[in-house]
Amino acid sequence: MKILLKTLFFVCIIWVPITQIQAILRAGAATSNITPHLGTLLDGTISINGPALEVHDELHARCLVFDDGNLRLAIIVCDNTMIDRSILDQAKQLVEEQCGIPSNRVLISATHSHAAPRVVPGLHSNLLNEEYETFLARRIADAVQQSIANLAPAQVGWTKFDKPEFVHNRRWFMKEGSTMGNPFGKSGDQVRMNGRGEGLLKPAGPVDPEVFVLSAQHLDGRPLALLANYGTHYVGGYEKGHVSADYFGQFSKRMEALLGSNDSKGDHPPFVAMMSNGTSGDVRSTDLRENNQVVPWEQMKVVAESIAGDVMNAYPNIKYQVNASLEMKQAELPLGVRKPSSKQIAWAENVWDDYEKNPNQKFGGSTNPIVFARETLALADYPDRKPIILQVIRIGDLAIASSPCETFAETGLAIKKRSPFENTFTIELANGADGYLPTLEQHQLGGYETWPARSSFLEVTAERKIRTTLLEILEQLDTQ
Repeated sequence: MKILLKTLFFVCIIWVPITQIQAILRAGAATSNITPHLGTLLDGTISINGPALEVHDELHARCLVFDDGNLRLAIIVCDNTMIDRSILDQAKQLVEEQCGIPSNRVLISATHSHAAPRVVPGLHSNLLNEEYETFLARRIADAVQQSIANLAPAQVGWTKFDKPEFVHNRRWFMKEGSTMGNPFGKSGDQVRMNGRGEGLLKPAGPVDPEVFVLSAQHLDGRPLALLANYGTHYVGGYEKGHVSADYFGQFSKRMEALLGSNDSKGDHPPFVAMMSNGTSGDVRSTDLRENNQVVPWEQMKVVAESIAGDVMNAYPNIKYQVNASLEMKQAELPLGVRKPSSKQIAWAENVWDDYEKNPNQKFGGSTNPIVFARETLALADYPDRKPIILQVIRIGDLAIASSPCETFAETGLAIKKRSPFENTFTIELANGADGYLPTLEQHQLGGYETWPARSSFLEVTAERKIRTTLLEILEQLDTQ
């Protein structure tokens, strides 16, 4: 009997660990409603949408958590115009306290809908906006906590396809004599944003037509979550004062209807879909050469349903793996701020003083000197340097890079081309709200995205430094 017991014990200690050697990936997803109170001011610095008067469609923070047994990470996509790093740091601190995920394992991005709050402290002197900052941080943490509660054994796969219909560069070289609209009263701009008519010559940069789709399923094949990525700025066509998640939200709802449970009781946890913004800082959804009249609320639905249809066509061909390993790296990169000179400050003070004496002057718009006078004075109070967060996630042999800026398409294309991973995409406006990111060459061409403002303030070499750092992190992950 003693010999038999020893034999059984020996068998147990040999065979039990064998079943645990290859840890199965787990995934969990959830949404959290982040719709602001009516009266909260929407958007922000240049584009002014006023207070929220009505909710066309709700805003959400959509979260996807992965856990491979060694590392747990979270990806959150929020229906906001952009979110300042200080607010995201608060959210990450709550995530770490409530969920145990370190801040450098949490990626949070904004979609850039212009019918949502731009969550930047001090941007609006409005109590509701201040309250929204705290509310948003807590609701992001709630989405992560619920996603962890929903963790289940999962398989993951991905696919990609081109969707050129809705990506068009918005920066154009113009014919000689065309109005460039520089708000500073200077000449020298060679390109114009959103110029129309016969003055258009050619686009000033490329676009990235690729739609990337990351899919997570339960082991029995039931859809668990889907993260898509596409590089168009936003669609628009809002009515003033209406809250909307733009096509990002419409796409998510459409995919949830297509892949979610047909059971009237619904699945628990439910399938979650989300659309992240790719590198779209110089991209729009319609072609400037065509006379496109965007019907309020219609075009975003057209874009969302068209992409969703193509995703459904590609979805059955996705190949899945159950033991994909995870890795995530983060770097903090200090960058210079393009602060105004004393001459520029004097110009801004004169323009602003005149406006205060004559407040009936038109305020608002992307070429209005009054707006850029205010922006110049705001930049004068900025710090000389600003540290930004860069993150890269590896899921198996898929890489996801991130930038806290409105990143140009050519930067995203360059990262994909030089990445050691065959499958790579970039999520913009992640972990901060640090303005447009033109390349050095685009800075030299001028145009709206390069004009100094709270919407464009990083040093002119910032793009090169960000791109180089992301590629270095990608190389590090490839060697592990």
